[in-house]
Formats: sequence, C-alpha cells, structure tokens
Amino acid sequence: MVLFGFFALVLVSVYWVNQAVILFEQLISDGHSARVFLEFTALSLPGTIARVLPLSAFVAALYLTQRLIGDSELTVVQATGYSPWRLARPVILFGAVVATMMMILTHLLVPQSLEQLRLREAEISNAASARLLREGVFLSPSSDLTFYIREITETGELRDIFLSDRRQEGREVTYTAERAFVVGDTPEEANIVMMSGLAQTLDLESGRLSTTTFADLTYSVASLIDRSTADRQRLESTTSWEIVSDFSGVMARTGERPAELLVAVFSRIQQPLLALVAASLGFATLLTGEFSRFGVTRQMFVAVALVVLVYVFESAVQGPSENSVASAFLIFLPSVIGLTMTALLLRSAARPRKPKRRAATPSGAAA
Repeated sequence: MVLFGFFALVLVSVYWVNQAVILFEQLISDGHSARVFLEFTALSLPGTIARVLPLSAFVAALYLTQRLIGDSELTVVQATGYSPWRLARPVILFGAVVATMMMILTHLLVPQSLEQLRLREAEISNAASARLLREGVFLSPSSDLTFYIREITETGELRDIFLSDRRQEGREVTYTAERAFVVGDTPEEANIVMMSGLAQTLDLESGRLSTTTFADLTYSVASLIDRSTADRQRLESTTSWEIVSDFSGVMARTGERPAELLVAVFSRIQQPLLALVAASLGFATLLTGEFSRFGVTRQMFVAVALVVLVYVFESAVQGPSENSVASAFLIFLPSVIGLTMTALLLRSAARPRKPKRRAATPSGAAA
C-alpha cells in the first residue's frame, strides 16, 4: 500500500497540475480571485483521484512483482510449492481494497463534488462582469449572439463595443458604440447602457440595411446570458443512491433516458472493478515469464498492452451500452474480459514448464 500511495500521489499530482493550469488561465482571465481558483481545483480533486487510482494500482502491482522476481523472492516461494493462484491472493486483496476506496469515490464523493462545482459555476455565470466583461475577446453566450469589448477602464467604462444580435428570424441587428456602462447587480436587473453608437438592421429577405444613430441605448444583459440549462440537474453530479431511490424523478430532472441512468450507475461500479482487474492482470502477466538474465521487461510491455486493451474495450462499449436498458450491462464487459485474461494467465503459469533441450554436441568436438 505504501508503493500504491506513492504512485497514486505522483499520478494525481501530474494530472491535477495539468488541469489546474488550464483552469487557472480560464478563471484568472475572467477576473476571478485565487480563492475561486483554489476552490475549483479542490472540487475537481475527487474526480481526478478516481481516474488515476486504477493506473496507480496497476503500476504498484507491476513494480512490486518485478522487484520480487528480480530478487528471486518469488522464485523461492514458488519452489516451496505455492501455486500461482495462491500467490495471486494478496494482489487480488490489494485490488479489492483499492476498488472499495474507489466505490466510495464514484458513488458518493465525486457526485457531491461535481454538484458543488455545478452550483459554483451557476453562481459565477450569474455575475455579468465574469461572464461578459472580457476585453479583446469575441464572446458568444449563444449561437446567435456575439459580444466584443475592446477595452475596460479602471472605472468600469467599456470602450468600443460591438454586439451582433441574430435571434430574430430574418433580421440581424448590429450595435456599435464608443462607450458603455453596466448598471445593476444581477443578470435579471443588469443592463448595458451604450452611448454614442450606431444600430444597423439588416433584413435578410430583402437585403435592405437601415442604420440608426443614438446618443444612448439600453440593452438587457439577461438577454445575453443563456440560462436554459443553468438550473438543470446533471446526471454526473447525482449520487447513485439518489438515482436508485428516485429513478423517475432523476430522469425528469436531468432529461436522460432510463438506459443512460443505468449506465451511469453501472459505470460507477465498473470503474472500481478496473482497479482489481489492472492489479491482478499485471501480476499474472509477469508470473508467466520464464527466468531470464534480462529480467521481465518483455512481460511488462505485454502487461501494459493488455491493460490498454481493457481500456479500449471500455471506450468501445460506452456508446452501445446506452442504446437500451438491456444493453446497459455491456458496461461490465471490459472487467469480464480483464478477469478472464487474468485467469488464463494464472492457469498458464500453473502448468509445469518443460526444460529446453540443448543442441546435441558433435561427436568429434570433444577430441
């Protein structure tokens, strides 16, 4: 478990830092404080841990088995009569412990952290300054709206505004203004007051363009923010117990199909099983190798290839498993394949190996 903790810490750190860099650039550029950045990175940590724990279990099992083989400790134990099945018991127990920890993560901690993350994202999206006030960037809150600010002064004045509104069918309105101010605290109350500007209205059917100059014009910020899905519950942020106990209610709140709800619950069982599969598969693969002064390098590459194959199967069955309720059980196919390969490898390792015959010495060689 010490090796597992070390490899888990290393992999989580690498993955987490990679995510944190992207998140830092996005949040800080939006004008948020370092406190918000730390809060978001902390809420993303349970999901990061759940992703890397199976790989950590695999690397730990592979490293420890390689050390035991290199120091001939495993060879001595096998010489006392221990079968590969008995030798695999500690590894299977180790994988089961990691899988249990992952069960707590996938069924409880990860959904709760994602729910808190969703609520914080909703709060941030309610801030007009964070959502819209970004200078030098063309923003598209929706597919038919484009907003641009060239500069934002220290006093909060917006300079050189561009706003393209294509929501009304058959008509496109473009607003440009030299200056603008945002008044109001919430998106429901906030308005953009544009000054010294021009409104150009294009009739797409006739191709006629009409222009109107204005000294000041008020535009509602609420119309710029698409909140159609802001309050919708997300399936990934719903705990498994909530899905099972209120299946129809969760289906109504998330808008997902029954098969997708089942796949969500089954995936939270399948992911912990991958930790058991990865650890046992790595151990069983190294156990099949014959003694070599070059070590078990070839078997290590084979073990990595087999684990990659299991993950390929996992990606392949994700789509078909959501087609119907009956096909939802396909989500467990990667674990079944991985455990089957482990059993076959242990069976192969249990077979007695025949010593290789050396080439016959020519009769006249001794003379």
